Amino acid sequence: MKNAQNHLTLLELTKKLKSVFETSFADTFWIVAEISNINFNQSGHCYMELVEKDPDNDKIQARIKANIWSYALRMIKPYFETSTGQQLSEGLKILINVGVEYHEVYGISLNIIDIDPSYTIGDIERRKIEIINKLTEEGVINMNKELEIPSVPQKIAVISSETAAGYGDWIDQLDNNPYGYKFYYKLFPAYMQGKNAEQSIINALEKIYEYEDFFDIVVIIRGGGSQADFNCFNTYLLAYYITQFPLPIITGIGHERDETIVDIVANLKLKTPTAVAEFIIDKMASFDSLIENTHNAAIEKAIYIINNIKHDYEKIAFTVNNFVKNIISQENFKLQFLKKELYNQSNIKLTKNKNIISQSINNVNNTTKYRIKFLENECDDILYQMKIKCKNYFHKKSFENELMHSKIEALNPEKVLKRGYSITYHNGKIIRSIKNIETNILIETKLYDGKLKSTVNDIEK
Repeated sequence: MKNAQNHLTLLELTKKLKSVFETSFADTFWIVAEISNINFNQSGHCYMELVEKDPDNDKIQARIKANIWSYALRMIKPYFETSTGQQLSEGLKILINVGVEYHEVYGISLNIIDIDPSYTIGDIERRKIEIINKLTEEGVINMNKELEIPSVPQKIAVISSETAAGYGDWIDQLDNNPYGYKFYYKLFPAYMQGKNAEQSIINALEKIYEYEDFFDIVVIIRGGGSQADFNCFNTYLLAYYITQFPLPIITGIGHERDETIVDIVANLKLKTPTAVAEFIIDKMASFDSLIENTHNAAIEKAIYIINNIKHDYEKIAFTVNNFVKNIISQENFKLQFLKKELYNQSNIKLTKNKNIISQSINNVNNTTKYRIKFLENECDDILYQMKIKCKNYFHKKSFENELMHSKIEALNPEKVLKRGYSITYHNGKIIRSIKNIETNILIETKLYDGKLKSTVNDIEK
């Protein structure tokens, strides 16, 4: 077992390490790092986490804590933000002058003494240029610009923050336009700054895509702000989404100092939300003016054409009038000639036909007399034949009647009774069979000259 007197305490070890760090890192160093996390506390100090990433895959290769004490922060922060237009925030690459410190409790950290803003400005511009070059190489940078903004953009999808002042100004400008135009717009809310803004705006675009056939345009608007507030509009992913979007996108994010990448790839970039509203109103007014001018031009053209046609019609009418008069005159002369010719020919024809008709009348009279005589003879013959047939028919029917009368007389019940037959009744009904007769009943027998009543005593079958 080792002797405890030969061991160091943890405090003794950390003090030795602190001594080594103070000796080895007595000077300050300029280093490049990316802010991964940042926090300003109430005491005025700033605490950071700095990282270095692999440029190929963004994998973190190094990580260390850093701080800016309040006395230094009061000078460093305003100078950096004024020079770069960016706030000290996550994601920024900075060139910093640091001292290396070791504390027995808190370990290793960097004490930031100064920040060179020119490096950050260059890095931001470099990243913008890289993204723009990448979009250009992919052939997509101008795809949204190739879409045509409708002449009458009345249905508008809006990406903004509901509480943004720029959104309120946009609505006021659009709703209270001097022409009284009515627009339909729908807000798709999104964060317009901060680390969640990029994905929030992309989510809004994806929701609008579901109603692609309904909306005419998309507008992305917000109020003004610091340079750092616009970092979310300088990302590759958001820019790529906009290049691929099937509707024209207009930006009015209130940033006049620089163009963001979103401004570059959008169909149209305007400075402010109010300018976007004015553009939409002017677009409608231009179309309205075009319609009115077209209407007036059409009326003027119609009047011109009508006047020309009227003039041509009058010329044609004069020419046709003279032409018709000449034709009528010529036709009238022909008509008089034909009338006279027709009168002469008619007289000749009538005389000829009169003779033919007289001859035909004589022929008809003679033929008719002969035919009538012939028919009279036929009628006499038919009448004689009918008399004979009628006489024979009546003779035959008379004989048949006499024969029938003899048969009817022979069947007369009175005649039958005279020949010795009788009819027996019971209760007024004729007895036809002894089956229906019982003894001791009263029966009535009808003879030729009277009736007998008797009682049945015996029945023989």
